This record gives sequence, structure tokens and C-alpha cells, in this order.
Amino acid sequence: MTIETRTLGRTGADVSILGYGAMELRGQPFGPAIADEDAGRLLNAVLDEGINLIDTSIDYGHSEELIGRHLVNRRDEFFLASKCGCQIGDPPVGATPPFPHDYSASNIRDGLEQSLRRLKTDRLDLLQVHMSPSRSQMTSDETIETITALQDEGKVRFLGMSGTLPNLSDHISMGVFDVFQIPYSAVQRELEDLITQAAATGAGTLIRGGVARGALAEHKGWHKGPLGLADGEGQRRWELSGVDDLLGDMSRFEFVLRFTLSHPALSSTIVGTSEIDHLHSNASIAAKGPLPAELYAEAKRRLNIPSP
Repeated sequence: MTIETRTLGRTGADVSILGYGAMELRGQPFGPAIADEDAGRLLNAVLDEGINLIDTSIDYGHSEELIGRHLVNRRDEFFLASKCGCQIGDPPVGATPPFPHDYSASNIRDGLEQSLRRLKTDRLDLLQVHMSPSRSQMTSDETIETITALQDEGKVRFLGMSGTLPNLSDHISMGVFDVFQIPYSAVQRELEDLITQAAATGAGTLIRGGVARGALAEHKGWHKGPLGLADGEGQRRWELSGVDDLLGDMSRFEFVLRFTLSHPALSSTIVGTSEIDHLHSNASIAAKGPLPAELYAEAKRRLNIPSP
């Protein structure tokens, strides 16, 4: 089985419905330890599995450098997305993610040049504004003028927004962004309609958190859940839904990933891992595609859990 591809909105690029998120390659202290040679094997396995979308960020530690080091000779095989607004250099002492951001012209330009050097490439396929700043902040910082100038200079092909509430709807209405990266999963459906709204404008849609940060995986056991929800809220929604009765021979992880893939307006969902076995498993699940239509409809009905 092969992984389906879909068109990323008006970019016209064909991307695999499963993308690879490189945050797990950031290294310690904020991520798992991974040896350089293991990172190289993992990244090449990403492409060998038919995954042609890689999403990274300045905030993801060593990930850009690892991608550049190990995939420089395969650059034309994948759609490369990174982010801007992240502060370059080391994080402030004692800081924990999410780190402070700076959307000024100088920081965005310096950050992009650093990313291109690290990634060993002359262009990004997608530059995404990180952490969903307000329109007023981007206006005062001349953020949009800066990223469109970088596009005109050929350093960036398409512009995106890694968005969330409360600013996402406003971002969509601006008509600037070719792609939106949006948090969504079976237990985090708050932005479900905004995914549809973004796609209706012609934008591509990338989903992050599409497996609820792996919370339902056996080795996680809800230890971590979706970002943006109160502790335990994802688990509460799952358990109240009774959706376990629908799984059949699927694992919870498979069900949640395929639930995300079933959103008709999705272009791709970004899932990260530092373990090659998990990568192969994720690819095998994605190759099965969306849930059957009747199962998806019943799951949506059951997972329509009101907030406490």
C-alpha cells in the first residue's frame, strides 16, 4: 500500500496525507536524545516510505541542521516547510517551549537566512508565521511585507500561518496565506469548521496534533495530551464518547490518525517521531487512508462532547 497524496490548495503541490514533523529531532533537553546516524536513517526512511512533506522550525533545536546534513542530496524529493518569528540563537536561560517570538523584519530575515544555511538549500517551499500573532502585531512589525518580499526574492515559494484561536479566523480572512497549519484531532475538534473555511478560500491545510500528540498510544497512555486543552480534557472526551466500541481490530492510535485523515478538507497531517519503528507504523496506518464513511459519521456524533 502507498500513502495517498493530495493537492496542497492553491500551491498546486502534491503532498502525502501523512507529513513528517521534525520537532522530535530537536535534541535534549527539550526532546529525546537521538544519535546523528540514527537521525539520518530516520530521515531517509521518511522519504523511502513515500512521505514527501517535512515540517520543521528554528524552535526545533537541531532539526534543521539534521535535515540539511542528511537530505541535502534528496532535496528535490520533498516539500520543505519551516517557520518564522522564532528567535535565532539559543533559547533564553531557563526558558521552556513555547519560546518568545519576534515578528520584526530583521528577525524574520535573519531567521530565514539561518534556516537556509542549516537546511543546505536556497529556498523553502513554505514559510509559516509561527504561533499565530494577531493582525495588529503583524501590521506594526511589517511582518506581511517582509515575508512577501522574501517570496518575491525567490527564497520562499509559498506563505503560511501556523494558526490557532483566537486569531485564526482573522488570518483566513486576510487572503495572504497559501497554507494554514491548524491543531485538530478526534479529541480536539474546536477548529474543525475553520479547517473547512480555510480550504474553501483555496488554501492548503496542514493538521498538527492529528494523533492528539500520541496520547492514545500504548506507550503514552494519556501521559501527554493535545496542546491547548486542560490536563485530562482529551481523555475525558474520549472516555465519555464511548468510541472504543467502534474500534474493531484497530488500535486507538490508528483510529485517531485515520479520523484526522477523514476530514474532507485536510491536505496533510504532520506526525513526528524519533523512532524508526514508529515511523513505519504511522506510514502503514496512513496508507489505509480515511475511516469508512459510516464509521466516521458515527465517531463524529459520539465525539461531540460538550465542554465541562
